[in-house]
Amino acid sequence: MLLDYVRKLTLTPAACRREDVRRLQQAGATDEEIHGTVQVAAYFNYINRVADALGVDPDPEMLD
Repeated sequence: MLLDYVRKLTLTPAACRREDVRRLQQAGATDEEIHGTVQVAAYFNYINRVADALGVDPDPEMLD
């Protein structure tokens, strides 16, 4: 379920609601797991958008 939430956060962040978090909690995810997942996904999305906006090419190692 956490990966489904990451997908939603990535593709449609404005659609994320408290109910999504409640569902994760009901499925057994801890608040710490949810928070950590959101932090990592949001940062990854942010830094990729910054790199894309500035035309930064990926490191060659990332393409292998």
